[in-house]
Amino acid sequence: MNTDVRSTVSLLDLVRGLPGMAMQAPGMLRNVVHMLVKSGDKASIGLFFQRGAARHPDRPFLKFEGRVYTWGEANAEVNRYAKVLAAHGVERGDVVGILMVNRAEALFTVLATVKLGATAGLLNHNQRDVVLQHSFGLLNSVLDVIGEECADALDTLTEARPALLWSEQLAAEARTADASNPAVTEQITAKERAYLIFTSGTTGLPKASVMTHLRWTKSMAGIGGLGVRLEGRDTLYCCLPLYHNNALTVALSSVIAGGATFALGRKFSATRFWDEAIANRATAFIYIGELCRYLLNQPARPADRAHTVRLCVGNGLRPELWDEFQQRFGIERIVEFYGASEGNVAFINAFSVARTAGFTPLPFAIVEYDDATGKALRHPDGRLRRVPPGGVGLLLAKVTTSSPFDGYTDASATESKLVRDGFEPGDCWFDTGDLVRDQRWGHIAFVDRLGDTFRWKGENVATTEVEGAFDGIDSVMQAVVFGVDIPGTDGKAGMAAVTLHEGGHFDGKVAAKVLYDHLPTYAVPLFIRVVPELEQTSTFKNRKVELRKQGYTPDGESTLYVLAGRTEGYLPAYSEYAADVAAGRAPGN
Repeated sequence: MNTDVRSTVSLLDLVRGLPGMAMQAPGMLRNVVHMLVKSGDKASIGLFFQRGAARHPDRPFLKFEGRVYTWGEANAEVNRYAKVLAAHGVERGDVVGILMVNRAEALFTVLATVKLGATAGLLNHNQRDVVLQHSFGLLNSVLDVIGEECADALDTLTEARPALLWSEQLAAEARTADASNPAVTEQITAKERAYLIFTSGTTGLPKASVMTHLRWTKSMAGIGGLGVRLEGRDTLYCCLPLYHNNALTVALSSVIAGGATFALGRKFSATRFWDEAIANRATAFIYIGELCRYLLNQPARPADRAHTVRLCVGNGLRPELWDEFQQRFGIERIVEFYGASEGNVAFINAFSVARTAGFTPLPFAIVEYDDATGKALRHPDGRLRRVPPGGVGLLLAKVTTSSPFDGYTDASATESKLVRDGFEPGDCWFDTGDLVRDQRWGHIAFVDRLGDTFRWKGENVATTEVEGAFDGIDSVMQAVVFGVDIPGTDGKAGMAAVTLHEGGHFDGKVAAKVLYDHLPTYAVPLFIRVVPELEQTSTFKNRKVELRKQGYTPDGESTLYVLAGRTEGYLPAYSEYAADVAAGRAPGN
C-alpha cells in the first residue's frame, strides 16, 4: 500500500490556509468557547439543536426524499416524539435502542431520546442472529424503537425484546403529543451519555462505545465549527448510515454548528450520488474513503461538475486519490479528519492542506509497534519510542482530564485499550490500533489498521465474528480469518484459511449461503483457502501473520476459492479476480 505521496507538512502549507479561516473568524470564535465546555456544564445535543430552532425557526433543517422540515418544524416534531417516549417510560439516564434505516423518523427518534437525557443506542441494521442479540444485550435498554423495515432482522433473534415500540406507532402517537421543549433538556450536563455506537473489536463481537455530550460538543466545535465551517446557506448531504459516528456526530454537529441544512439520503449509491446531491442543492457532503473511490470508478458524466458542492468532510480518502478526486469533481475544500467512535482524540484538516488527516492540539504520540501483536513496542527499559518525522507508527492519544477516554460499556474492554506507563510512570494512553504517518506540525496521515479488526466497505469487521460463522459449515473443522489488500480498493477484504473434517468436501454454494445468512454482506470473506492444517493456538498469532502476508497468492499445498456472489457462491480462484473486485465487477449480488 503506497501512502507516501507526501510524508510531511510544511509551514507554508499551513499559512496558505489562513486567509479562508480569517474570513470566517467570527463564527469560529463562537466555537472556541464551545471547545472550553467542561463535564459539569449544561451542554447537550438537544440543547444546541433547540437553541438553533429558536434562532432560525423558518430555515430548512432536514431534507429527506423531497420533504423539507424547517428547524422549527423539526424541533416541534422531535419534542412530540420525546413526549411519546416519556409516556412509554423513558427517563433521564435510560437507554433507548434504535434499529432503523436512514429516514427522517430515525433522526427524530435519536434527537428525541437525547433531549430527554436518555442515551440513544444505535444498532447496525445489517446485523443478524447472535451478533444482533449480543448488541441488544449490551444496551440494557428500557425501550427499543424498531423500524418496520427491520422486522426481518428482529426475526433472527432467539429472544424476543420485552419493550418494543414500532416506528409507525411512535409517529402515530406523536401526532397529538405536546410540541413544547422538554424541561429536562436544559438540565442535561456534558458528562452524560448521548449515544452508544457499536464498534467491532478484537473480542469478535461488537462493543458499545460511549459518546458523551461533552465529546459531541467538542466535535461540534472542533470539527464542525473550526474545520468544516458551514454557514446558514449550506446544505450537507449525508448518505452514510445514522448508526455511524460520521453521520450523527460529524455531519449533524457540523450542521447544528453552522445553522445549516441536513440532507439525509436513505443509502449510498455510486450511480445516483451526484443526482441526489444536485436534487438537494447540496453544498457539502460527508464521506468515508471508500465512497470517494466508488465515485471515481464511475464513468465521467455531466453531473460530475453540475453540482453546487464546495466542500466535503470525512475520513479515509487515500493520499494517492486526493488530487484526482478534488479536480474531477471540482471541490474547493476537502476537510479530512481522523477520529474513532471510542477515541479521545480527533484530527481535522482545518488549514485545507492536501493529503493530510489534519492536526490536533491534544497530546498524542506515534510510536514503534510489534508487527506480530499490533501492540506498542516496549524497549528493554519498559518504555515506548516515538517514530521520527515522516515515519509510520502506532497512534496513541494521551488520556487526561480534558481529554478523557469514555470507553465501552464493558470495563475490561475499556482497560484493554489503555497503555500505561508508556514514557514515564503514571502516564496513560489510548491505543487507537491505527498506523499513521507523522507529518510534523501536529499533522498525521492515516496508513492502516492493526489487530484483528479490519475495515471493508466502510465497516469494521471482527475476524472472530466471521470465524464463528464458519461453525455453521459442516465440512469446516477450523477457520482463521484476516484482511488482505486488493490494489485499487480501500480497506482490506476478508479472507479465510480453513481446514476440513476428514473426508469433508468444500461446497462453495453451501459455504456462501451459511456465511450470508449469519453475517452482514460486507463481512462475508472474498477469499477462502482450504489448507491441510493450521498451527495450534499456542503459535496461532505468528501463523496468522504468515497467512496474511501470503494473502491470495496461489501455492501448491492449498486450494483457493473466490466469492462470485450470493447465488453462485465460491468458485475456484482465477487470476483476474482481484482486478474484478477493484472494478466493482465482483462479487455479484
